[in-house]
Formats: sequence, C-alpha cells, structure tokens
Amino acid sequence: MISAALQYAARHPSRALDALRDPLSIWDTLYDRMIQKRERRRPDYTPEADPDWEERLAVGLNQPGGAVSEEFEQIWAQMIAEMEAMEIPTGPLSFYGFNDGDRGFARAIWRLVRATRPLHVVETGVAHGVTSRFILEAMGRNGAGHLWSIDRRPLDPAMRAQVGAAVGTPRPRHWTLIEGTSRRRLPGLLRSLGSIDLFIHDSLHTERNVLFELSRAWKVLKPGGAMVVDDVDSNWGFDSFAKRHVGFRAMICEAEPIRPDERRFNRKGLFAIVLKDW
Repeated sequence: MISAALQYAARHPSRALDALRDPLSIWDTLYDRMIQKRERRRPDYTPEADPDWEERLAVGLNQPGGAVSEEFEQIWAQMIAEMEAMEIPTGPLSFYGFNDGDRGFARAIWRLVRATRPLHVVETGVAHGVTSRFILEAMGRNGAGHLWSIDRRPLDPAMRAQVGAAVGTPRPRHWTLIEGTSRRRLPGLLRSLGSIDLFIHDSLHTERNVLFELSRAWKVLKPGGAMVVDDVDSNWGFDSFAKRHVGFRAMICEAEPIRPDERRFNRKGLFAIVLKDW
C-alpha cells in the first residue's frame, strides 16, 4: 500500500502535495482500495429487484403518486438542462469514474423527503450533487429540514470544481458540505445530531464501508425513518446489514441510469430502501 502511494505521488506531485492537507483521508482511501480488491474475489451479490417498489413505497408513505412524480420530472429536466449548459456530463462514469444518482434513486429520495418531511438528513457521497439537489429542493418545498453531506475532497482541481454543480449557486443555507471520508466524519456528525430522519449511502461501495455507515446511521435513525442505499449489487454490505438487524421493511429497486451501465449485471444496477419500524 505504501508503494502504491509513492507511485501515485511520483505521477501526480501537485496532487500529492494537496493530499498532505488531509493525510488520514488519503490513508483511508488507499486502505479501502486494498479491501475492495479482496472483496472482488467473492461471488457477485445479485438480489432480485421488486418491480412494484414504487407503488409499495407510495402506499407505505400514504402518498399519491401523480403530483409527486410531476414535481420530480420538472426538476429532473431542469437539472439535466443546467448540467448540459455547463458542459458537465451526467450519468454513469461521469465523476471520477463514479456514477451520478440515477433517476430512480433520486425519485425515491424525492418521495421520501416530500412525504416524511425530515428535519435531519445525512448523505455520504456528493459528486455532482444530483441527489443533494433533489433533497434540497424537496426540503425547500416542505419549508423545513437540513442536509449534511459528507464527501472526500477530490485531488483533481477540475473535478473539485464540479462538486455539487447540480445543486447550483448560491448554495442553499440548509445545506452543510463536510469534507473528508465517512469513516472520519460520520461518527462525530451523528453524535452531534443525536438523531436523524433519513440517511443516504452513496459513497465508497465496499462491504466494509457500507456496513460501517449503515450500522452507525441505524443506531440514531428515528422510528419511522428511512435509509436509501445505492449500488447494493456492487458489494455484500447491504446483505450483511440486513442479516444483522431487525425491525425494518426493505425494497430492492432497479436503477434507471441515463444510459446503460455496462459494468452492472443488468446494465442498470440496484439500490435499496429501508423503512424502520415504528
């Protein structure tokens, strides 16, 4: 691992110097990449998606579908147009080789925020801020709530300038962006908040990291609260969480990427919604 770090520094000296501002986060990243290589030796996790997940979610939230869908589609079209005007790509592999939040993932979160009117929402992973945009827009229409987003600061200055681009400017006052890895920043944030209403995982997709985030968020998630977990088919983290915890309903949902994601077994990917029992 140290050898890999030295090789990277030799290839990218300016980025290596910038990394010295937060060496612990860089160490986390290198270690997690090593863990990721180990995890890839396991068989793929390919659960069956629920084709009626959106109907089940709407019924569970006592939320009619029409008006909410219309709201979402208007904002989605506006956001895509804004990103195109800025000449910023969206969709699979559009941010450092990572994906933006897809249409299905964003729509599920939009429904949750509009229906449950959460006051404390925490997400890990920001990238272009597609998911952040919909959380913040929904909170704005609700007239309440605050979003805390955790993500590691990109070393590439060009990518750094694109963080949160989908949210637009000026940045909403009900948004706090926290730089760093979830392993370093999430525990302290959750302690300071005491409880949360909604948690979204969309950061490093390893079993180790997913289980770390979900287990900690679950402890402070209010009864009736929800968690949304992106890319559950990319590792065994969600499966491990589900086997270790009780008191929830879960839905496996098929993603709706802007274009096919050839890396995924179904060319789309999967995400999960967890509703904590009252």
